[in-house]
Amino acid sequence: MNVLVLNCGSSSLKFQVIESDLDLIERDADRTLASGVIERIGSEALITVRAPGAPVLKRAEPLRDHRAALEYAIGLFRSGDVRIEEASSIADVHAIGHRIVHGGEKLTKSIIIDSSVVEQIEDCIELAPLHNPANLKGIAAAKAIFGDSVPHVAVFDTAFHATMPATSFLYALPYQLYVRHRVRRYGFHGTSHRYVAYRYRQLTGKSREETNIVTVHLGNGCSICAIRGGESLDTSMGMTPVEGLVMGTRSGDLDASILPFLHHKEGMQVDELDGMLNKRSGLLGISGLTNDMRDLLEEERANQDRRAGLAVDIFCQRVRKYIGAYLAIMNGADALVFTGGIGENSDEIRRRICADMGFLGISLDEKLNSATVGRLEGEVSGSGCRVRIFVIPTNEELLIARDTVRCVRDAPRRW
Repeated sequence: MNVLVLNCGSSSLKFQVIESDLDLIERDADRTLASGVIERIGSEALITVRAPGAPVLKRAEPLRDHRAALEYAIGLFRSGDVRIEEASSIADVHAIGHRIVHGGEKLTKSIIIDSSVVEQIEDCIELAPLHNPANLKGIAAAKAIFGDSVPHVAVFDTAFHATMPATSFLYALPYQLYVRHRVRRYGFHGTSHRYVAYRYRQLTGKSREETNIVTVHLGNGCSICAIRGGESLDTSMGMTPVEGLVMGTRSGDLDASILPFLHHKEGMQVDELDGMLNKRSGLLGISGLTNDMRDLLEEERANQDRRAGLAVDIFCQRVRKYIGAYLAIMNGADALVFTGGIGENSDEIRRRICADMGFLGISLDEKLNSATVGRLEGEVSGSGCRVRIFVIPTNEELLIARDTVRCVRDAPRRW
């Protein structure tokens, strides 16, 4: 079965074609046939497509909307511009998996999309106004092209965290706000946290019930998850993706009274405050330079830029703070797992986060840590480390493809 995995942003479309089926899943033999991203949809779009054994295709084309972008991507396969024998025609896409950011309290597992599911995703727009509308554009585009003859499956970022107890997901606000409006922590990056927990089990031979780990997803968006018995116990992102760790442009945790203070002092209105928290804070806000961790580390190294170094230090300290908190509520963990663009690629950030945490049983092997970058995975624990440390590249698309297969085949999910 060839599964088309779609991840739609407001002006972007990421896609993969993955060959997967129940037998391939059992043998861990799924294959990525092609992957790509189309950016700046609505103007002169930038198209990048990769396929094994073929040169990277890069083009710029005017694409007015997500449907036009998806049609263009499919046209590349059909025309032979990107040669994939297994997906050479539109008929060779057997199912489509959609990444959906927010499923609320009702959509807590991957599900075949019908009109009622679309309505429930729409109901969650106010909880994820930057993400769910874009995800719905992807569903509409795919249904317009493929129709209902090809099954569509929704896989939710929030679903993995549906196991959190009330002590983790409730805020200390008047309880009626939860009852009326479902004001609570939902968590995000659940597909990533779930995937690396699965890979950890493969690497260590542990069962789901034996999986007691802290997973750290560090990218432009960042979150950390306490996983006990293979299930999400707590996570740093909240009702929205703003809460928790310092991120590329998001603030993470802050005193909520800062917002009315800025309203009175600066005259900032709700939309301005929201824009500040989401787009002008985090690494960008502290450094005044960039939200790219690579550039900040280079500025710190080459130019001794004080604010660049400060942004990096605050970023690392917030991660350390959450690791300590989660080890406390779990009464210890067996492993710490780094993933995401920064978590996988920056040995320097991993080194700073894990420095001077020996009291908690955390220490890195410097050589292993330096050698484990890029798409490499493995253990980077120091000698005698009580809490083992792993670097595991995330693969949310593979998990979405597998969930799609299981929903279509009506097979139980075992991880």
